[in-house]
Amino acid sequence: MEQSLEIEQAAAQLAELGHPTRLGIFRLLVRAGRQGIPVGDIQQALEIPNSTLSHHLSKMSKVDLMEQRRDGRTLYCTLKFEQVEALLGFLYSECCIEAPESLAGMGEDKRGCCD
Repeated sequence: MEQSLEIEQAAAQLAELGHPTRLGIFRLLVRAGRQGIPVGDIQQALEIPNSTLSHHLSKMSKVDLMEQRRDGRTLYCTLKFEQVEALLGFLYSECCIEAPESLAGMGEDKRGCCD
């Protein structure tokens, strides 16, 4: 059951990142780091209306990829790095699990994620 929930969460997160605007937002949030980025800066960078941006941010928040915090009059968006790391971990969790023993001695450049 737990793996099923993990698959559902990963699928939902990946689905939201599958939209070009949300992927653009994601990349801005990654660049901003843990301090986040003001909503107005995201809007300017992507050149989209505030209502459109709000819609996309809401979808990303709903799947737990980002959060918002207010500092005075400024609303900041911050990537939930722990969630992104969990998603990446899930995607790589079974990497090379069924690789033949003959791959065990190959260099990383030949095996991809396997070590």
